[in-house]
Amino acid sequence: QVQLVESGGGLVQAGGSLRLSCAASGSIFRINAMGWYRQAPGKQRELVAVITSDGSTNYADSVKGRFTISRGSAKNTVYLQMNSLKPEDTAVYYCNAQGSDYRLTDFRSWGQGTQVTVSS
Repeated sequence: QVQLVESGGGLVQAGGSLRLSCAASGSIFRINAMGWYRQAPGKQRELVAVITSDGSTNYADSVKGRFTISRGSAKNTVYLQMNSLKPEDTAVYYCNAQGSDYRLTDFRSWGQGTQVTVSS
Protein backbone atom coordinates (compact mmCIF):
# COMPACT_ATOMS: atom_id res chain seq x y z
CA GLN A 1 0.00 0.00 0.00
CA VAL A 2 1.29 3.41 -0.99
CA GLN A 3 0.36 6.60 0.82
CA LEU A 4 0.75 10.17 -0.43
CA VAL A 5 0.76 13.15 1.91
CA GLU A 6 0.44 16.65 0.51
CA SER A 7 1.13 20.01 2.08
CA GLY A 8 1.53 23.64 1.14
CA GLY A 9 -1.91 24.76 0.03
CA GLY A 10 -3.53 27.93 1.27
CA LEU A 11 -4.94 31.33 0.43
CA VAL A 12 -2.95 33.75 -1.69
CA GLN A 13 -3.64 36.91 -3.64
CA ALA A 14 -3.52 36.95 -7.41
CA GLY A 15 0.05 37.25 -8.60
CA GLY A 16 1.39 35.47 -5.55
CA SER A 17 3.17 32.15 -5.17
CA LEU A 18 2.69 28.86 -3.37
CA ARG A 19 4.73 25.68 -3.20
CA LEU A 20 3.03 22.32 -2.85
CA SER A 21 4.83 19.26 -1.54
CA CYS A 22 3.96 15.58 -1.73
CA ALA A 23 5.73 12.65 -0.11
CA ALA A 24 5.10 9.02 -0.99
CA SER A 25 5.62 6.18 1.48
CA GLY A 26 4.85 2.49 1.80
CA SER A 27 5.79 -0.60 -0.17
CA ILE A 28 7.36 1.25 -3.06
CA PHE A 29 9.73 -0.59 -5.36
CA ARG A 30 9.73 1.94 -8.16
CA ILE A 31 7.95 5.18 -8.96
CA ASN A 32 7.52 5.74 -12.69
CA ALA A 33 5.83 9.12 -12.50
CA MET A 34 4.48 11.62 -10.03
CA GLY A 35 2.18 14.46 -10.80
CA TRP A 36 -0.33 17.04 -9.71
CA TYR A 37 -3.96 17.23 -10.69
CA ARG A 38 -6.59 19.74 -9.66
CA GLN A 39 -10.34 19.87 -9.42
CA ALA A 40 -12.32 23.07 -9.23
CA PRO A 41 -15.95 23.11 -8.04
CA GLY A 42 -18.26 21.76 -10.72
CA LYS A 43 -15.38 20.73 -12.98
CA GLN A 44 -13.59 17.50 -13.75
CA ARG A 45 -10.22 16.68 -12.32
CA GLU A 46 -7.48 17.78 -14.71
CA LEU A 47 -3.77 17.22 -15.08
CA VAL A 48 -1.61 20.15 -13.98
CA ALA A 49 1.90 18.74 -14.31
CA VAL A 50 3.70 15.40 -14.30
CA ILE A 51 7.33 14.33 -13.97
CA THR A 52 8.66 10.90 -14.90
CA SER A 53 11.50 8.89 -13.42
CA ASP A 54 13.89 10.15 -16.09
CA GLY A 55 13.01 13.75 -15.30
CA SER A 56 10.75 14.45 -18.25
CA THR A 57 7.98 16.91 -17.50
CA ASN A 58 4.64 17.79 -19.01
CA TYR A 59 2.37 20.71 -18.15
CA ALA A 60 -1.17 21.79 -18.85
CA ASP A 61 -1.17 24.69 -21.29
CA SER A 62 -2.88 26.88 -18.70
CA VAL A 63 0.08 26.67 -16.30
CA LYS A 64 3.07 26.61 -18.65
CA GLY A 65 5.58 29.28 -17.75
CA ARG A 66 4.05 29.79 -14.30
CA PHE A 67 4.26 26.40 -12.57
CA THR A 68 7.30 24.17 -12.15
CA ILE A 69 7.24 20.53 -11.09
CA SER A 70 10.31 18.93 -9.56
CA ARG A 71 11.33 15.85 -7.61
CA GLY A 72 13.26 15.69 -4.38
CA SER A 73 16.62 13.97 -4.03
CA ALA A 74 14.91 10.96 -2.46
CA LYS A 75 12.81 10.54 -5.63
CA ASN A 76 9.70 9.79 -3.59
CA THR A 77 8.82 13.45 -3.17
CA VAL A 78 7.46 15.90 -5.68
CA TYR A 79 7.01 19.64 -5.55
CA LEU A 80 4.90 22.10 -7.47
CA GLN A 81 6.12 25.68 -7.46
CA MET A 82 3.24 27.91 -8.48
CA ASN A 83 4.01 31.51 -9.45
CA SER A 84 1.87 34.29 -10.88
CA LEU A 85 -1.22 32.62 -9.50
CA LYS A 86 -4.60 33.53 -10.94
CA PRO A 87 -8.09 33.19 -9.49
CA GLU A 88 -8.79 30.46 -12.03
CA ASP A 89 -6.06 28.36 -10.39
CA THR A 90 -8.34 27.97 -7.38
CA ALA A 91 -8.99 24.27 -6.84
CA VAL A 92 -8.21 21.25 -4.72
CA TYR A 93 -4.82 19.98 -5.82
CA TYR A 94 -4.15 16.24 -5.69
CA CYS A 95 -0.84 14.46 -5.81
CA ASN A 96 -0.60 11.27 -7.86
CA ALA A 97 2.05 8.56 -8.05
CA GLN A 98 2.34 5.59 -10.39
CA GLY A 99 4.75 2.73 -10.07
CA SER A 100 5.17 -0.77 -8.72
CA ASP A 101 5.39 -2.20 -5.22
CA TYR A 102 7.72 -4.87 -3.88
CA ARG A 103 5.46 -7.61 -5.27
CA LEU A 104 5.90 -5.91 -8.64
CA THR A 105 2.22 -5.04 -8.65
CA ASP A 106 1.42 -1.77 -10.36
CA PHE A 107 -0.09 0.96 -8.23
CA ARG A 108 -1.65 4.34 -8.83
CA SER A 109 -2.20 6.30 -5.65
CA TRP A 110 -3.76 9.64 -4.79
CA GLY A 111 -3.21 12.06 -1.97
CA GLN A 112 -6.04 13.50 0.09
CA GLY A 113 -5.90 16.85 -1.68
CA THR A 114 -4.89 20.32 -0.58
CA GLN A 115 -6.94 23.46 -1.17
CA VAL A 116 -5.45 26.34 -3.13
CA THR A 117 -7.47 29.54 -3.17
CA VAL A 118 -6.39 32.58 -5.17
CA SER A 119 -8.20 35.82 -4.42
CA SER A 120 -8.57 38.59 -6.97
